[in-house]
Amino acid sequence: MEIAGHRVPRHGVRILVIWAVLSAIAIPLVVVVLGPHLPPGRMSAQAGAQTDANTVLTALLVPILLLILVFLGYAVFAFRQEGSAIQDGPPMRGHNGIELTWLLVTATIVVALAVWGSYTLVKSSPGSGGGQGPSAPFAPSGSSQAVPIQVIGQQWAWTYRYPSYGAFETRDLRLPVNTLVAFHVTSLDVTHSFWAFRLGVKADAVPGVDNIAFVKARDVGSFTIRCAELCGLWHGHMSGTGHVVSTADFHAWAAEQQTAQEPFSKYLGPFSRAYFPLPLHRAG
Repeated sequence: MEIAGHRVPRHGVRILVIWAVLSAIAIPLVVVVLGPHLPPGRMSAQAGAQTDANTVLTALLVPILLLILVFLGYAVFAFRQEGSAIQDGPPMRGHNGIELTWLLVTATIVVALAVWGSYTLVKSSPGSGGGQGPSAPFAPSGSSQAVPIQVIGQQWAWTYRYPSYGAFETRDLRLPVNTLVAFHVTSLDVTHSFWAFRLGVKADAVPGVDNIAFVKARDVGSFTIRCAELCGLWHGHMSGTGHVVSTADFHAWAAEQQTAQEPFSKYLGPFSRAYFPLPLHRAG
């Protein structure tokens, strides 16, 4: 391009070429190299779906970030002013083509992510993994056969009841591998939040509310449990460890716990889907 007899470099073309080359290199690296290491991992079907979503979002972020960095870097080197005199550049009135392209591209990305996210939430078999209230609107397939485990928060500890095994209560959380589990999360006092990071599960524990979260663990192993809602003085110490075990080991452990704790079960309040913070006892 020439202006007043002087050849002017096609800066826009140069920027786009540099950006396209860097993006073509960076996006596969993000997906193949970084993606498998993004949180929360793949210990459960829900965690794996969240890792996939984080990989897609990171891959979309990279070219946007590169475009900004390439433009700034190119401007620093291509448009730097020589000499000590400071002169203003020519005024810029905008560029309809660039503005329209930017609007269309960003709008397309946002709409596509909204459609993909909605489809994943409604149709994906693992379910969302998060608390969905007392009647989950987007339950995964086979949810009616899910193993129920009640998660009870209280200042400042987690306890667990197993309705399918006489509703015994324990501080030890165990769940069977390759089996859909329905966490029924509630609280005895204030609002807590049950967060099993490696499982991809986070659900609020609210007094009087049965908040359901589904999970299907893929691997045997341990995972950390924390409270993710500020719940008082010892909130930071409200943590524990859960275990994913084989199906046979889970059933044997649950039967053993039911028998061992039967003499103490009479001192517990009656099992309920939710509890209210009443003094000295539990009421459904």
